[in-house]
Amino acid sequence: MTLNRTLMLAVVTAGISLSGAFMPVEAEANTYVTIGTGGVTGVYYPTGGAICRLVNRGRAEHGIRCSVESTAGSVYNLATIRSGELALAVAQSDAQFHAYHGSEAFAEQGADPDLRSIFSLHAEPFTVVARADSDITEFDQLKGKRVNVGNPGSGQRATIEALMEVKGWTMDDYAQALELRAAEQSSALCDDRFDAMMYVVGHPSGAIQEATTTCSSRLVNVMDPVIEKMIEENSYYRKATIPGGMYRGNDDDVATFGVAATFVTSAKVPDEVIYQIVKAVFENFDAFTRLHPAFENLRKEEMVKDALSAPLHPGAERYYREAGLL
Repeated sequence: MTLNRTLMLAVVTAGISLSGAFMPVEAEANTYVTIGTGGVTGVYYPTGGAICRLVNRGRAEHGIRCSVESTAGSVYNLATIRSGELALAVAQSDAQFHAYHGSEAFAEQGADPDLRSIFSLHAEPFTVVARADSDITEFDQLKGKRVNVGNPGSGQRATIEALMEVKGWTMDDYAQALELRAAEQSSALCDDRFDAMMYVVGHPSGAIQEATTTCSSRLVNVMDPVIEKMIEENSYYRKATIPGGMYRGNDDDVATFGVAATFVTSAKVPDEVIYQIVKAVFENFDAFTRLHPAFENLRKEEMVKDALSAPLHPGAERYYREAGLL
C-alpha cells in the first residue's frame, strides 16, 4: 500500500486529513498510521516493522492499524512529520535536534515546535567502510578519494555534512562524491565504483555485512581530536565502538562516534494513538528486543529520556508515568 493510499484510507476511516490535522476518531473506526523509516537494507525499516507487528497484534482492541514506509531517511522523515504526510517516523537523534530547533539541514524551514519524541532506540555508530585495496585506514585519508556521501534527505548525508564542516572540508576535497542511497552503496563499493562509504547505522547491519562478505573491505577508525571536540560540544553525539569480530575480516574494535535512533511524531497526533503504540511496545518488551539484534541492549529507563531533544508526546508521557518510568 502506498503512502498516499494509506492516507486516503485514513481520511475515510479515521478522520485524519491530508494536511496532517488529526480529527476526533469514532470508537468503531480504524485509525491508520504509517511509520517512515529508511532504506530496506538498514535497521530503520525492520525497526518500523517490529513496532507495527506489536501494534497490529492488538488492533482488535484499540483499532490502530500500522504500516511501514521505506523512505529517503531521517531528514525526509522529519520534514514529512512536519507537513502531516506521516504520523510517525524513525530519525537520528542529531536530525531530531536540528528539526526541533531549526538548525543545520532544517535552517531554511525553521524550527518545528510540534515535533514530539516517543522513545529512543538503538545506538547508531558512524561507520566508514573502505575497500581493502585502498590505502584508507583513518578517516582523514578519505580526502582525495572516491566516496559515497549518501542521498540528500538522509540522516547519513546530514551527519556527513556536519562532520565535514567541523573538519573544514567541502565536497571538492573528494576525488568524487557519489549520492547513492543506503540500499545501493554496498554493491557499488564491491563493484569498485568508489573507495569508501560512510553510513550511520545500527549494528549488526545487513548493508555492512554485504560489503564485508561480497568483497574485501575494512572498517575504518574515525576518532581523532577534532571529532572528540565535536562530541563534547554537541549533546546528541557520543563516543561509540564497533566490536571486532562482528564482520568478516574485521577482527579489531573500531573507534568512532555515533547518534541514537529515535521514534518521533507530531503534537497533532491524538494522545490515545501514541499511548496505545507505546503500550504495545513496552508491554511486549521482551518480544520487541528479540525482533532485531540491534535491540538486544535496549533498556526501558534509557529509552524514555536518552537522546531525545523534542518534548515527549503527552500520550507517551502518560504511559511512562503509569508504568513508573518517569
